[in-house]
Amino acid sequence: MPENANFKGFTLVEIMLVTAVLGVLASLALPGLTRVKARANESAARAALKTIASAQLSYRVTHQTYAELGDLGNDTPPYIDDNLASGVKNNYDFTSSGDANSFVAAAVPSSNTTPIRSFCITEDGVLRTSPAITSDIGHDDCQGYVSAE
Repeated sequence: MPENANFKGFTLVEIMLVTAVLGVLASLALPGLTRVKARANESAARAALKTIASAQLSYRVTHQTYAELGDLGNDTPPYIDDNLASGVKNNYDFTSSGDANSFVAAAVPSSNTTPIRSFCITEDGVLRTSPAITSDIGHDDCQGYVSAE
């Protein structure tokens, strides 16, 4: 450029056009991002339920009974981490209850979050899914649902 060239910058129309194009691109990317986040949360919930199932089996070997979710985190040493024992992780609410012979654990999406599917698992180690799964699911109800694996 010559030394005396005048650079005037961008016009308002050019800036508005660039802003509009960026807005359109962002609106196209956000739904895909939401789906990716929901899948990631579902994967984390599935992994957490398998962790709970493994912890329940280990707890039963030691105590001859299955435990409540909080007991798995409060034992010394703990069978699961405090975050999972609190019952809330990755936009899911977790529950687990058991007796001397069986247990059931569930992962239900927290209200107004991106995950869609609920999951449950029992002592047979099969992860199951159904929209009807709630936090107070029974053992036999869980075993009646379709495998998620």
